[in-house]
Amino acid sequence: MKIIETDPWLEPYAPVIKRRAELIKKKESELTADSENLESFSTGHLYFGIHRTEKDWIFRDWMPNAKSVHLIGEFNDWSVNEDFALSKISDSTWELKIPLDYINHGDQYKLKVTWNNGSGDRIPAWALRTVQIEETGIFNAQVWSPREPYKWKFESPDLSGRHPVIYEAHVGMATEGHNVGTFRQFREQVLPRVIESGYNTLQLMAIQEHPYYGSFGYHVSGLFAVSSRFGTPDDLKNLIDEAHQHGIAVIMDIVHSHAVKNELEGLGMYAGDPGQFFHTGHRREHTGWDSLCYDYGKNEVLHFLLSNVHFWLKEYRFDGFRFDGVTSMLYYDHGLERAFSSYNNYFDGGQDEDAIVCLALANKLITELKPDAISIAEDMSGYPGLAAPLNAGGIGFTHRLSMGVPDYWIRIIKEKADENWNMTELFHELTSKRPGEEVIAYAESHDQALVGDKTIIFRLVDKEMYWHMNKSSENLIVDRGIALHKMIRLITLATAGGGYLNFMGNEFGHPEWIDFPREGNNWSYQYARRQWSLVDNMELKYHYMGDFDREIITLIVNSNCLEHPCNPVKIDDGDKIISFSRGKFLFVFNFHPSNSYTSYGLPADQGKYRYILSSDEARFGGFERVDLATLHRTTRERSFGLKQKLDLYIPARTALVLEKSAVPGVR
Repeated sequence: MKIIETDPWLEPYAPVIKRRAELIKKKESELTADSENLESFSTGHLYFGIHRTEKDWIFRDWMPNAKSVHLIGEFNDWSVNEDFALSKISDSTWELKIPLDYINHGDQYKLKVTWNNGSGDRIPAWALRTVQIEETGIFNAQVWSPREPYKWKFESPDLSGRHPVIYEAHVGMATEGHNVGTFRQFREQVLPRVIESGYNTLQLMAIQEHPYYGSFGYHVSGLFAVSSRFGTPDDLKNLIDEAHQHGIAVIMDIVHSHAVKNELEGLGMYAGDPGQFFHTGHRREHTGWDSLCYDYGKNEVLHFLLSNVHFWLKEYRFDGFRFDGVTSMLYYDHGLERAFSSYNNYFDGGQDEDAIVCLALANKLITELKPDAISIAEDMSGYPGLAAPLNAGGIGFTHRLSMGVPDYWIRIIKEKADENWNMTELFHELTSKRPGEEVIAYAESHDQALVGDKTIIFRLVDKEMYWHMNKSSENLIVDRGIALHKMIRLITLATAGGGYLNFMGNEFGHPEWIDFPREGNNWSYQYARRQWSLVDNMELKYHYMGDFDREIITLIVNSNCLEHPCNPVKIDDGDKIISFSRGKFLFVFNFHPSNSYTSYGLPADQGKYRYILSSDEARFGGFERVDLATLHRTTRERSFGLKQKLDLYIPARTALVLEKSAVPGVR
């Protein structure tokens, strides 16, 4: 139990941690009793659903509560036909074999299911594609089995040793038009921006099918179906393939924490049984999210969810996942009634150990299938060992989201003038993490861009964005906002303890909020899009922030800066100075709103230092107060002990990056 050695505060809970590790091993042994490993166990997608063989079509489904099941669709005029009746081949599995000429690729279909005292049409749980009928809004499954499968052109990039610097994107709202964007448009118009900006990882939201577009993709109905709003499965594969061509890893938001309540499209009453996939009774519904909660204690549900993980990694060559809603899975109360102020909150019996086992096995499966894959947990509770290896007593995620960082930024921006920001507290918030775990830092999330909240730039500049973002307009509020926006993003990136994330458009200070089409806004797409023309317009100030983001991302990624520890050099609350070293770079931040410092002494290793970057450069909307051609050389300073002194000019509200190079022949 290495996590206990790393964090001695866990010692009193060693018996619980050990028991949970044993539960994980026991469940794995149980599931793989008839299989070689989790990889061979998690192949439900190759058995269930509709598949074309050389002789016929085979359709199978798991419906233990069903009394009869018929395949209905365009091929039989949507009528119950005994030629399309499934037969029960076990206590819970139904099967149909029909000649190849009965069904064609592209045909739409459903299941007509009867059960005691009821019947209904259902979208198959294992459907690979669903489509929505525009006139009615109804979804149907669609046969997706092209004669010429997609031919991959490029190998996935090698992710070993790489620190993910992530561009999080929603394909539907990536277009500037008042419509739903497509995979093809994203590949042609947005992916080149991601490539140029230097990000090494693309995170795609809303990939799994969801009936309501405005759910942001989190009320999933079809776990194996690519959302048809954005295009075909081959369109998605083409996007991933092209990203791989440029060395960019592609991960997806995977939603196993809850499911949509819709019965016609979803699994809530799949064969008339509310408990087939989900809990019954008081644990069935997540009242905060208006959704259903999976029963992770059922082996069939584990088979379904683990097969889903396997499917996306192999069929679409995703390079990993960001697991949504992990906190909700971990606790019976979904983490809604806990302050997480004590270690006892993690081991007091209020944890869903079935869910913990499910997450651990998912991570073990990911490692079996793709050892260098990325697996990120969205957890705000700080569950110990979540991003620690299984063999160390952890749950096996490679990273956890550092969810406290964006909350902290919003809190201090809202509650304090920047002259009152505490530098010691700020540096601690940015760099603190559980020992032995990697985290993904981010300054702001997509949640903070939604209606009801505000992005960092909107909180800093507010209504002035509407009138003073033209370069011909001078405005102190806008100047302050842009300066702090650049500094906040750089210091969050440069102090990151494993990786970094940015949501699409935030890098250039996209104005306003995100509001998907809904009844309350007359189904408008006005705010469910990204206005790339703003950052492309050189007469506006948005490109200053976009250009700065490109420079800092490229610098950090190309130098592999995050591989090195973040060592504080000087933190001064009075001067509002934060400086730290990382690898060969020295980062210096002056958050003071008005004080610029001449010959400011910083302890430094002996050598010469040259400027790499300044947030005050004119090309980034700054005032060009630093001569970047100046080469600085350390001098002896007794008060600094063994260190030497580096004298710098540090303008107010400015971030500087310097690179150290040794002075030949000097000791």
